[in-house]
Amino acid sequence: MSLISASRGALPEVRATALLALPLVVGHVCAGLIAFVDNLIAGNHGTDTLAAVTLGTALLWLPMLVPIGTLIALTASVARLSGADRLSEIGPIFRQALWLALSMGLLMFVFLSIAPVLLEPAGIAEEMIPGAQAFLHAVRWGSPALTLFFCMRYLCEGMHWMRPTMIFSFGGLLVLAPLGYVLTNGKLGFPELGAQGLGIASAIMMWLQALLFAGYLWYGKRLAHLQLFARFDPPCGAAIADLLRTGMPIGIAILMQGSLFIVTSLLIGRLGSTFLAAHQIAVNLAQLCFMIPVAVAEATTVRVGHALGRGDFKGVRQAAWAGCVIVLAAQSVSVLILLLGNEAIASLYSSDIAVTALASTLLLYAAALQFPDGLQMLSAGALRGLQDTRIPMWIAIFCYWGVGVPLGVGLAFGLEWGPQGIWSGLITALTLATVLMGSRFIHSSRVRLAPGS
Repeated sequence: MSLISASRGALPEVRATALLALPLVVGHVCAGLIAFVDNLIAGNHGTDTLAAVTLGTALLWLPMLVPIGTLIALTASVARLSGADRLSEIGPIFRQALWLALSMGLLMFVFLSIAPVLLEPAGIAEEMIPGAQAFLHAVRWGSPALTLFFCMRYLCEGMHWMRPTMIFSFGGLLVLAPLGYVLTNGKLGFPELGAQGLGIASAIMMWLQALLFAGYLWYGKRLAHLQLFARFDPPCGAAIADLLRTGMPIGIAILMQGSLFIVTSLLIGRLGSTFLAAHQIAVNLAQLCFMIPVAVAEATTVRVGHALGRGDFKGVRQAAWAGCVIVLAAQSVSVLILLLGNEAIASLYSSDIAVTALASTLLLYAAALQFPDGLQMLSAGALRGLQDTRIPMWIAIFCYWGVGVPLGVGLAFGLEWGPQGIWSGLITALTLATVLMGSRFIHSSRVRLAPGS
């Protein structure tokens, strides 16, 4: 089957994928707005507070990327079992995934307890260290809740039920915005805690999201037939190993991409709080724009996995093309916003003229990032639906760490381009990843299509 015929056949899929992705888009945008609100609150409190929260958030998400990626294998597995009408197997695999999520959350807690003492030896600018340490000491308590939340979310998404992601992500925003503002700035009789206040508010939000989500699944009727909590299952090494076998390469691939942004933030932190604050504004906007491709990629994982489970091999290719159409449209809008509104957007974050001037320049680089970033994520999502995870992992390692980091460091510090050099490395790495991930999907889906073509 040719690519042209696949793209024609994908047009009816666009509506189905868009409807499936819409609640995920709302949920992911709300999650992105949580980071946006964090940065607005911190930036208006002070440049050093924004830089400290940026640094603390980077160290929070660095270990979090592995469980997020590993647990996302649950989505593809559940979608495949649902498509094959093997519903009785979903409850047991979910209970084992909960054990895996809990253990990863506890490992995150340990990491976040150790990380603060490493900031000074890493050469981070001295003015940022106390605030970052206070933020990490507070937010670490939410780690187990965060991993459990993602586990429950991925189960629902595998069952084509996207509403909980939207509801609880929006609910988290409603909790974090006022609570973070009060604790950071010392309102309503509370002491002014600065970055630590945002850490406390974030941990509280994580536990509320996880507990309410669990209650929603426990008492809700939508997935009652799966008997998710029908019995207590102790950890099963074989089942958890199966989840890790599929999920760990995804986790490593997502870590390679996500840590690219995190490590660049840590590197720019060596230049001082002004450079890091400006960089964070650009990263935050790029990530907010990235939420739509992430949602569409997750919907594509479900559509591809479901088609694979029911043996509809043509549907696999059509689902991927549908996702591509949506991502291209969404990223076109993002590019226009960043190009035309860069100065106005930067001024929302900070009143520091030096910060906003540099940030408005970096937002132009963020605009150039939009198409490759969205398309490589879409390709990765389609490959997850095919349960093709190992080769994409090596592609991610090569592109992000074999090309992106060395090039960005060389331009930023060797040629003294500063943050602009780092962003040039990011753009190059993601463009290369787009080409290689897309080629891998074409090859992998052709193998799947071979029996019926």
